[in-house]
Amino acid sequence: MTMLVRLTTRTSLRHLKKQTPFSSDQTYRYFSTIPINPRFSQQSHYRNQISIAHLLQRYGFPSSLLHSFLSKNSRFLLQSNLSDMKKSLGILFSFQIPQKELVSLVCECPGVLACDFLKKWEMGFAQLGLSRVSPLMIKSVLEHSRRFEINPDGVIKTLEVLRGLGFSEGSLSRVFEGFPGVTLMNEREIRRRIEFLMEIPISGDELDWVLRCFPEFLGFGVEDRLKPLVSEFKALGFNNDLIRREIGRDPRILSMELGELSRCLELLRTLKCREAIKEKIFSEGEFRAGFEVKLRVDYFCRQGFTRREAFEVLWKEPRSIIYKMEDIEKKVEFLVNRMNINVRCLLDVPEYVGVNFDKQIVPRFNVIEYLRSKDGLGSQVGLRALIKPSRLKFYNLFVKPYPECENFFGRYSGDVEVKSRHPVGLWKLFKPQSPPTSKEDVKNMKLFMES
Repeated sequence: MTMLVRLTTRTSLRHLKKQTPFSSDQTYRYFSTIPINPRFSQQSHYRNQISIAHLLQRYGFPSSLLHSFLSKNSRFLLQSNLSDMKKSLGILFSFQIPQKELVSLVCECPGVLACDFLKKWEMGFAQLGLSRVSPLMIKSVLEHSRRFEINPDGVIKTLEVLRGLGFSEGSLSRVFEGFPGVTLMNEREIRRRIEFLMEIPISGDELDWVLRCFPEFLGFGVEDRLKPLVSEFKALGFNNDLIRREIGRDPRILSMELGELSRCLELLRTLKCREAIKEKIFSEGEFRAGFEVKLRVDYFCRQGFTRREAFEVLWKEPRSIIYKMEDIEKKVEFLVNRMNINVRCLLDVPEYVGVNFDKQIVPRFNVIEYLRSKDGLGSQVGLRALIKPSRLKFYNLFVKPYPECENFFGRYSGDVEVKSRHPVGLWKLFKPQSPPTSKEDVKNMKLFMES
């Protein structure tokens, strides 16, 4: 047995001697290919995600957005140092950016969480020379500078150009808040756009007002956009004074596309509605009426309509042009969020945006909701059945059979006193006066009666 063990050992040693000894490179390759335990890697990754999630929640980040944010930006966040991220969030909060805007900034551009980047801009904002830097300006500049790798020096240079053109500090802040892309423009490009407005002519305080209200016009080309637009206004019969006055009133007119005003005016000329409504639509002039149509078309397009569909809604319901944009936005928001009805239903029932919100939409909705909660509806009441009936018909259908609904409905409620159109006793003033009677008239009357 002992001899067998010795023989086996010698054979193994001879076999090992024949093999080429390991080199240092081979040893490195051997150890580098040892797989890391995936379970350990997953646990470390998970712990890091939890730490980041807790940190973001501590600074007011909504929990509903955490999962998608961490999954989309996992590589960037895992490479970040937790203490540096804490410092970054502290710097962002020191800028006093509103919570909703801050969350939007971090979600859309997570690169702003880089600590070195924020430290550089913390000093940069102090060097701008503005008495007050608005939080929204800070948000816009941070997002733009991170995406296009712009240093504070570039913003300071653009500020000096705008100061040299005589703009107020409030306008400078609005430019960087509304159009931070101005930092990518050179001095000649900025001056060319200002000179264009002065040719209209718009100058002085009016020019400062235009820049403050609509800084985005700086991004429009002069030769290919702004000049052809003004030429179109003139071709439609509007003179320079009217164009200048309307731009001064609402500078967003400069955002109109070529041919857009012509299309809006064409819609207005083909409206089929009562003359009283047409008079209200054109009460401030044809130019203003066309621009009001443009604002509503843009809004409906943002809600998911095509331009053709938006024009169709306005053509079917011209009263929507009379209501202010705030009223239309309130109605659509109520339709989607409170009534849980798809906004595209407006294609079938455009009358919804043309009726009074407080006097018609809300009271009728409250009545239907009450009846629905009490199982008092035999069938579903859609948007058409809610809006189309006259006030009296709706009252007879849904309110009169249920006296408790009169509290929601308003005018026909028994508790509400309906005021008469004229004061009590006013008819006496309109009673014709009887002619005066003399003794001779009385005598003639008696003779007539006796005969």
